Amino acid sequence: MNDQRLDPTLRAQALAQRYRDKKASVGVVGLGYVGLPLCLAAVNSGLEVLGFDIDPAKPQMLAEGRTYLRHLSSEVIAAAVATGHFRATADFSRLSEPDALLICVPTPLTVNLEPDLSFVVETAREIAKHLRRDQIVVLESTTYPGTTDEVLRPILEESGLKNGRDFFLGFSPEREDPGNASFTTSTIPKVVGADTPDALEIVQALYGNFIASVVPVSTTRVAEAVKLTENIFRAVNIALVNELKLVYEPMGVDVWEAIDAAKTKPFGFMPFYPGPGLGGHCIPIDPFYLTWKAREYGISTRFIELAGQINSSMPHHVVSKLALVLDMRCRVGLNGSRILVLGVAYKKNIDDMRESPALRLIELLEARGATVDFFDPFVPVIHRTREHAALTGRKSEPWSDDLAARYDAALIVTDHDGVDYHAIVEHAALVVDTRNVCRRAGIESQKLVLA
Repeated sequence: MNDQRLDPTLRAQALAQRYRDKKASVGVVGLGYVGLPLCLAAVNSGLEVLGFDIDPAKPQMLAEGRTYLRHLSSEVIAAAVATGHFRATADFSRLSEPDALLICVPTPLTVNLEPDLSFVVETAREIAKHLRRDQIVVLESTTYPGTTDEVLRPILEESGLKNGRDFFLGFSPEREDPGNASFTTSTIPKVVGADTPDALEIVQALYGNFIASVVPVSTTRVAEAVKLTENIFRAVNIALVNELKLVYEPMGVDVWEAIDAAKTKPFGFMPFYPGPGLGGHCIPIDPFYLTWKAREYGISTRFIELAGQINSSMPHHVVSKLALVLDMRCRVGLNGSRILVLGVAYKKNIDDMRESPALRLIELLEARGATVDFFDPFVPVIHRTREHAALTGRKSEPWSDDLAARYDAALIVTDHDGVDYHAIVEHAALVVDTRNVCRRAGIESQKLVLA
């Protein structure tokens, strides 16, 4: 018994077995788009879960069985609370209670496109105050390779406890895709990494409770690199098709038709589609984490940076296209025109506006003298964002079949399902579609322009 109490490997094996037996508890720090689904998946597997959030309103809503994320219903929340296995709190002195602590806090960029790890650092400092022996801490927030070891570990060891001897440390990149009906938290394979075999065994046992497939890698740095690789792959390929759109257009080639034909090839091609710019908490941000870290090694990530430049230029292209077609087709200048933006969420069928290109488009249009309103069935009001504070409080126009008739042009930015695009095209003087949603709906009209 004494050997097991003193030997980290024996203690790790015992803790891993506790997870396999569902006798260990889980704490999730950050109850947003990543943390809350993680809580629900763990609760549904039979684990005891304690959620933490700095916003006291969230634990209160959860305790009442109410949701604050549109893609997670109140019924789902209430069912999790009813099990008696799910509690949430804003009291961080309780961080010592769970056996595992999963960190799911934001990792945005500064205005200079450098990593902002302030949320991770503050969370780590709070955990260090309450860290106890045999806890495992797993970072899920997207970041650059080395963060877990270089940033998180030293802060936790300020507690006087030592990683690998007294507590365990791992990294598992989040792969949430809000609104995706085909894949959920439990069915998306989970990459896990740790820098000791003991910690890796615990992390695998932990996630194995509520994730169908756990994919172990050799170190936390590899696990950190996995998420960056996934999102850089997407960012670069989206930049490619955005550039192809600009190249093909003057040649009279429809980029969407070309992509749809190309994807019939059963090997060597994967379809990506152009759009008005990148949005969300991953693709516009994650590549710059690697770009920043690469400078430490004297490496320039030219390919990644070029992709970022192309994608960030797309809102300007859309505004220029809209101004051109307004002038040529409607004999109306952008200055003084009335524009209806359709969709301000960063992707369809969700209420998440983080990094949405629609916000940038509204600002660019208004800077050119246009009056801009928006309609979004998922976003009734624009909440405060760091970069678009001036838009805070703007409300969605109420829907009517002839809504678009009051504007000089309708600009489709987010292709939500359930919107009557036939009515939009019927009543609008001009429709500029950045998502090809109208043609996908079988709509053909001289008033319809792709951008």
